[in-house]
Amino acid sequence: MDPLTDDEAELWAAWLAASEALAQVSADVAAATGLSEPDVTVLTCLQESAGSRLRQSDLAATTGWHRSRLSHHLRRMEERGLVNRSEVPGGVEVRLTTMGRAAAVRARPVHADAVRRHLVQLLSARDRERLLTLLRRVSRTPGS
Repeated sequence: MDPLTDDEAELWAAWLAASEALAQVSADVAAATGLSEPDVTVLTCLQESAGSRLRQSDLAATTGWHRSRLSHHLRRMEERGLVNRSEVPGGVEVRLTTMGRAAAVRARPVHADAVRRHLVQLLSARDRERLLTLLRRVSRTPGS
């Protein structure tokens, strides 16, 4: 296979640079709350669900994570008292604990501010719409 063209290489380099810049969102959240981006993802999904609980399989589908990744991450979150899991008919249910709920409440405005600062405010409304369309295509997310 041929090496990347100059345009392709520039696109890839820009993609990598943007990924590194957006990693600052995770760094900001971790510095302010001690939570990782995956922690925030799980906590937000649970906080927004009915009863602050979801079947583990539904949580995997919502996050787009493989079941094994989610299971390992939930184990670490359980060890920190953020969630608990219990067997229910047909699977496992994940629940937000009181400590997890408090962590989610603390993290939400920090996360929103970081996303706005490192992404949203750098783009016009039209740019954001176009970027979303492109990212959906690249990630194969429905709605594109």
